[in-house]
Amino acid sequence: MAGTVGGRPSIFPTLLYGDAKAAIRQLTEAFGFIEASVYEGEDGTVLHAELVQGNGAVMLGSRGRGGRFDEAMKGSTHTGVYVVVDDVDTHHQRAVDHGAEILMPPTDQDYGSRDYMARDLEGNVWSFGTYAPEMQT
Repeated sequence: MAGTVGGRPSIFPTLLYGDAKAAIRQLTEAFGFIEASVYEGEDGTVLHAELVQGNGAVMLGSRGRGGRFDEAMKGSTHTGVYVVVDDVDTHHQRAVDHGAEILMPPTDQDYGSRDYMARDLEGNVWSFGTYAPEMQT
């Protein structure tokens, strides 16, 4: 299994959206992701985007634009992604301030984490919390 190179993450959750531009707005404004790159087609469709949060990232694009990945994802509906954040309550308040649908308010978990859960504009579930397990290699 390949490791990381130059501090780059080795796993990138990848999502497709009907309105990728709206998704990028929500993920950056409400959830604090930083736009690393966005590539658009001539018609303005988001072909590929990379958004960074901490030392991780997600990739996303527009649903229905063709290609092997789009075809493989056909019929899929939603996914869930967990993102580690330092200050759950401040992060949660930012999401609330930007109108995100909150599924679970900040909650202390039995395993020592503090988490909250939100749904994005197209139904994907995003969990944000302090749980960051050590990875053994």
